[in-house]
Amino acid sequence: MTDPAALKRAAALKALDYVKDGMKLGLGTGSTAEAFVEVLAPRVKGGLKIVGAATSKRTAELARSLSIPMADLDALAPLDLDIDGADETDRAMSLIKGGGGALFREKIVAASSKKMIVIADRSKLVERLGRFPLPIEVETFGRNTTVARIITTLDRLGYHRIAPQLRVRDGEPFKTDAGNLIYDCALGAIADAAALGAALSQVTGVVEHGLFVGYTSALILAGDEGVEVIEGK
Repeated sequence: MTDPAALKRAAALKALDYVKDGMKLGLGTGSTAEAFVEVLAPRVKGGLKIVGAATSKRTAELARSLSIPMADLDALAPLDLDIDGADETDRAMSLIKGGGGALFREKIVAASSKKMIVIADRSKLVERLGRFPLPIEVETFGRNTTVARIITTLDRLGYHRIAPQLRVRDGEPFKTDAGNLIYDCALGAIADAAALGAALSQVTGVVEHGLFVGYTSALILAGDEGVEVIEGK
């Protein structure tokens, strides 16, 4: 079980316990969310009736290639359940997401779902968020002035001398499915995720940030000693 792929699959299989016939599902983005899509497909082939709304083009393409019925979010919302991964989580189920670049659409789908189940391997569990750099999605127009406002906001909250890093892939600025840019901010320990998220949401030019606070209903963690489920109150 020390194989990361095996741990992701174990968490994904446990998440199937929450899926019921007739559900409308949000399907997340990233390697762990893809593991869920891959274990969901045989159940659908076996007769499970669900329809999914994807958080990214990549997930939609994978789901369709596995013959999972898909539809637009607007045609399905509210969703019964959203299954997604996380780059980092604490035991209060606050998350950092966006390593795969889909944080904006992931948050829209999460907000459009009655419940959100987060699946991850145990290495993603931290005492306090912030070890993983916080992704911030930014509109391309006026991006430098937006970054300056982000730095000012972070400094005001006690995160000093932060230099947001433009995400680059294959030598070019990474573009989200919506055509936006992502800046990754290495903050260290985040003292108050809710306060930080609220402040960043007020920065003009910020499309969305990767702090997910108050969205998660249950957390499924797979480790060497088995699978742990943490339920929300």
